[in-house]
Amino acid sequence: MNRFEGPGAREARLRYLDGDFQVASPGAFVRCAVTGESIPLDELKYWSVARQEAYVSAAVSLAREIEANPELRRRG
Repeated sequence: MNRFEGPGAREARLRYLDGDFQVASPGAFVRCAVTGESIPLDELKYWSVARQEAYVSAAVSLAREIEANPELRRRG
């Protein structure tokens, strides 16, 4: 059985803050804003305060940041 199946295994609603988050609606996981993958709350490490989005990995977070701010591509 998948760890997200069964009663009580529902998607949480969070408010993303600098270095922390607040639970607005309890649940076991959130979804990555880019990939749609489930992220267990105890494994959530990457999010955007400005966009209020969660990301499954640092690479996905960076790709989304570059997508939202194309001028970052020209730096370097």
